[in-house]
Amino acid sequence: MPIYNPPLRDMQFVMHEVLNVTQDLQDMPQHADTDVDTINAVLEEAGKFAAEVIFPLNISGDTEGCTLNRETHEVTTPKGFKEAYKTYVAGGWAALSCDPEFGGQGLPLVVNQCLYEMMNSANQAWTMYPGLTHGAYASLHTHGTPEQKATYLAKMTSGEWTGTMCLTEPHCGTDLGLMRTKAEPQADGTYKITGAKIFISAGEHDMADNIIHLVLARLPDAPPGIKGVSLFVVPKYLVNADGTLGARNTVYCAGLEHKMGIHANATAQIMLDGAVGTLVGQPNKGMQGMFVMMNAARLGVGNQSLGLTEVAYQNALAYAKDRIQMRSLSGVKAKDKPADPIIVHPDVRKMLLTAKAYAEGGRALAMFCSVLLEKVHNHPDEKVRKDSDDMLSLLTPITKAFLTDNGFQSAVMCQQVFGGHGFIKEWGMEQFVRDARINMIYEGTNTIQSLDLLGRKVLGNNGATLKKFGKLVGALVEAEGVNEKMAEFINPLAMLGDQITKFTTEIGFKGFQNPDEVGAAAVDYLRVAGHLVFGYFWARMASVALQQIAAGNTDPFYGAKLQTARFYFAKLFPETVTLMRTARAGSKVLMDTDLALA
Repeated sequence: MPIYNPPLRDMQFVMHEVLNVTQDLQDMPQHADTDVDTINAVLEEAGKFAAEVIFPLNISGDTEGCTLNRETHEVTTPKGFKEAYKTYVAGGWAALSCDPEFGGQGLPLVVNQCLYEMMNSANQAWTMYPGLTHGAYASLHTHGTPEQKATYLAKMTSGEWTGTMCLTEPHCGTDLGLMRTKAEPQADGTYKITGAKIFISAGEHDMADNIIHLVLARLPDAPPGIKGVSLFVVPKYLVNADGTLGARNTVYCAGLEHKMGIHANATAQIMLDGAVGTLVGQPNKGMQGMFVMMNAARLGVGNQSLGLTEVAYQNALAYAKDRIQMRSLSGVKAKDKPADPIIVHPDVRKMLLTAKAYAEGGRALAMFCSVLLEKVHNHPDEKVRKDSDDMLSLLTPITKAFLTDNGFQSAVMCQQVFGGHGFIKEWGMEQFVRDARINMIYEGTNTIQSLDLLGRKVLGNNGATLKKFGKLVGALVEAEGVNEKMAEFINPLAMLGDQITKFTTEIGFKGFQNPDEVGAAAVDYLRVAGHLVFGYFWARMASVALQQIAAGNTDPFYGAKLQTARFYFAKLFPETVTLMRTARAGSKVLMDTDLALA
């Protein structure tokens, strides 16, 4: 059976020693009294919930899956899921970072980020049921009418009701301008929504009393394309004026997808047959409200893979210490055993350290983004809000794509550590691999994230936001450039910081002449940018570790952090050299291939 231990020490290190989040929180009135002890106490309890309540359901839930009753259109989740959700709601976890106006606890988003990382490690399929609710809540909180907020937000905050996002249709995925779902205005101000949606995660289940669908649809007079899309809130059960549940709405599950992974999450085919809905925001401006949810979901999907990277690493490390196989090339290490533990072998260590470096680098980035999001919503200074929003827009596609690419790579490597046992279900590793694979597709494939980063977030504003991140890198280089002990981290980071400006300009110039050049370079470009970001955080983490060691701190945690940083810069960061070369190879070798692809 697999194991999971919440990485509380590393979370505390990133939050309190690297990012110093409480200093940022003090600038926001609603969080001014949030201190280190409070955060740590909440996360300790969160870790217990993840490890003790939902982690034991991970393999069994994957084995059992969800069941659809085709007569009633009701979905039954695996044994124990509903009861675990009741425990989640009773513990107040759903309300952790929500607005106190609607019954939320109002804790910082970084705390919720850590809760969800641990829950994703423990059971990604289960976590997706409450996870999608946060995005729907955020969309309604930002764009909903007073009536919609009064009707839905308190119940979504408490977790009594869950939410979904209904975008994809059978004939269109990311190209939402092609959607056909229709919304017919009614005399009472509501709309009747008719259409078909597919791949709706947590679209139907038995864990909550109501499911609040956010649905994209077209009004009768809508202009063509993406500019004619409106957003509607469509509840599974209509809500009476007094807040009680009314009649069953005509939105139902017509089928469940049979998937490679996340078997315990109901990926539903949703049919809307004149379902009653209300408009969110302005007509034909639906993408404004949906982007709130989509961006939250993109950060959330990155967090899903972060969680899987961590749990896969923990299990592979434990196995590598226990499994004996052959002898070390440099001589016998376990003299009392007939063979040495496989952790003595260099390539096994490389696979383990890859997962560790990607997990810990990803954790720093995810927490940094959650602090930026907090500033966007709550900082009193308008300039800080704007700068934080710009930075978050740059980092969101990186967080989604880089963390999910790394997560799948790490899960496969950790499975490889197990050898043949990695393919056996009871060890849990093959499930981590299967579950991690979907995250590279969710919320816009990683190629789409790459096009968004390079085309919109970088070239779209002539690199202005990238330069803002470059200033962070430059400030760190200037501060640590004279520190000889930091040279192995700072020098490659400074070099890439200089190179990426020229690299970006070159691709932009070629793309101006031929847009396919941007498409050909985008995926490689995002990984280069991802390593720049990871390199920045790993250098900061190494700096803190060196300071602690220099001060006489003998906690092995800091030595381990330093060793992992050295591995990252020596073995993973140099990937950027190859990536820049392949990006510069251009589009011709891809597009001038009609014979090869005939």
